[in-house]
Amino acid sequence: MPKPDVTVRERIREQYASLTQSERKFAKALLENYPSGGLASITAVAENAGVSTPTVTRMVQKLGFKGFPQFHKALLRELEARASGPTQRRANWAAAAPDSHILNRFAEAVTHNLEQTFANVDLGQFDQAVDMLSDTDGRLYVVGGRITRALADYSFTHFQAIRKRVTHMTSSSATWPHYVLDMEPGDTLLVFDVRRYETNIERLAELVAPRDVNIILITDQWASPVSKTAKLVFNCWAEIPSAWDSNIATMMLVEALIAATQENCWPDTKKRFDKLDELFDMTRLFRKFS
Repeated sequence: MPKPDVTVRERIREQYASLTQSERKFAKALLENYPSGGLASITAVAENAGVSTPTVTRMVQKLGFKGFPQFHKALLRELEARASGPTQRRANWAAAAPDSHILNRFAEAVTHNLEQTFANVDLGQFDQAVDMLSDTDGRLYVVGGRITRALADYSFTHFQAIRKRVTHMTSSSATWPHYVLDMEPGDTLLVFDVRRYETNIERLAELVAPRDVNIILITDQWASPVSKTAKLVFNCWAEIPSAWDSNIATMMLVEALIAATQENCWPDTKKRFDKLDELFDMTRLFRKFS
């Protein structure tokens, strides 16, 4: 059976080239309604996807499962992981915690998260995201949730310096329809959403998608429901020996996007930086060293 920290979604991505046309049809149906699309009986799952039960059986075996029951259990574990709160997360890691110092366990977990995150970044999608983030013909909107609000604020601060026409959507979802009202085709919405996924962010994506706005989602390895409407999705591994998830891998990805966007917008960005420094000098915000 596949390793428990490797999701079924990842397995499909790894094995997609080897799937037959009918198996790809099932994979597509599952990913469009993930993971619940695979949580019924094998007969119902096959019928909902418009394929035969042998097709489902063959595909789950290609993913590394002995049969549909193991595949089903793996999806159930993912569903439980997506919904787990801090207390359950701590219980999960504490039950199997090794005797090594917690600092060492943290280092090991974070290193694993970084490796998994960047190994699963599609370079073509990364470049596409950078193009969207660089496109000043459209406006860039940035939004985060309860935990990811800090990531959204960090991103906004940098993108606002790099390019023009950047909007940081407030933390109050009651004001979001005002932003949506002004969104136009070709604009980009950068969304941060991690477990336990926020319904207001999902609803925001549903309101924005029909307006032909490019939605870039940065989420965790289990994937926010916003992935169903997002044009680009980046999964960042987050589990650490704590009641909380880690944002280190997410921050690394964000900083890579910021750096790439900066280079993509140069020399216009350089002009903005120079003008910004002049304004900072006028306000005497930073201390000068002679």
